[in-house]
Amino acid sequence: MSIGTSHIVFSAENLSVGYSSKRRTTVVAKDIDFQFLEGELVSLVGANGIGKSTLLRTLSGMQKPLNGTIVIQNKEITKYHSLELATQLSVVLTEAMASKNLTVLEFVSLGRQPHTNWMGNLSDTDLQKIDWALSHTDTASLQDKPCFELSDGQLQRVAIARALAQDTPIIILDEPTTHLDIYHRAYILKLLKRLATETKKTILFATHEIDLAIQLTHKMMIMTEEKVVVASPQELIQAGHFETLFPKDSIFFDTQTGRFTIKD
Repeated sequence: MSIGTSHIVFSAENLSVGYSSKRRTTVVAKDIDFQFLEGELVSLVGANGIGKSTLLRTLSGMQKPLNGTIVIQNKEITKYHSLELATQLSVVLTEAMASKNLTVLEFVSLGRQPHTNWMGNLSDTDLQKIDWALSHTDTASLQDKPCFELSDGQLQRVAIARALAQDTPIIILDEPTTHLDIYHRAYILKLLKRLATETKKTILFATHEIDLAIQLTHKMMIMTEEKVVVASPQELIQAGHFETLFPKDSIFFDTQTGRFTIKD
């Protein structure tokens, strides 16, 4: 099935995100609309502190939207029970792994929790999904290692493997290339592209690797203080949206190469 004929898996309409208390409401971003298809890789980009993590927390159900609707598989996210939502959406955050004493196999197996019985016993299907996730992330050879022995790049692949083992149609990742060198940043993003293509999962990730995202992703979400724009990289380049991301006195975007360049 091609991207063009895939169905809508994840969408939002008139979405506003931010924080609300008895005293005040702080709007981080508003009027957000998107439709993501099965098998699409989507990157979320914007300056530091613009609100990318707030948007991802809202889209993953961790934080309530201020306004608008989020729909997963034709059902509003607010109508999902937490356990049911965990069968539709998996999340890989930037926080340090809390269970580094576990082996890789044990950690990846935790992704099957939404599908196991109350005792947590793994079925043959669960074991097959775990093996499949390890294989697709090239982490099978690491499965007996404790997580504290892994490099940052290996840890990131293991975290993605856990999300894959959860076997949800949507995966959300917050800065999956943080602390990685340029080779491993490219490796992780190419891995996400391959996973979206081969497994038909819809993958949304926040990143600072804008140049790589332009080359690899089907769609991009650009966050600025004024608005959030969603389109293909080519459409965003043609419309001049990348020029609005950073101050023009220090960085400019070359529309011919699709890259940012530092001004002398």
